[in-house]
Amino acid sequence: MTSGPACCQADTMIQEAAKMMIERDCGAIPVVDGGDHSMRVIGLITDRDITVRAVAAGKDPGQTAVREAMSHPVATINKSASLDECLHLMEQNQVRRMPVVDGSGCLVGIVAQADIARQPDGKVAELVQEVSKGFDSGHA
Repeated sequence: MTSGPACCQADTMIQEAAKMMIERDCGAIPVVDGGDHSMRVIGLITDRDITVRAVAAGKDPGQTAVREAMSHPVATINKSASLDECLHLMEQNQVRRMPVVDGSGCLVGIVAQADIARQPDGKVAELVQEVSKGFDSGHA
């Protein structure tokens, strides 16, 4: 898991979210509702969301809010869950990234395929195969 991931609010402009992705070298940013101590995940904006739902649709990234392109609702997983539970949820929801929340539903991290690839048990190939089944249908 990547702790303390970059996040944005639904009213953040898409261009700003894209800049955050460049600065943090990531392809997805959780969209949260609330302040620093109550960041509840309400969506996820991905590089693909930006490309497909904004740029390709002719929307101005500097004038379009994240809410207009984000994936939502978004599946999350509790920080106490096991890797196997996370893999199952990612496969079930056909997503490449999974926001991690605490007991009160607030964002604490994100698990990406790259995080799983660093695990020594070789589960990444299975995950990639299962998630890729739904990739063309617009999942994050």
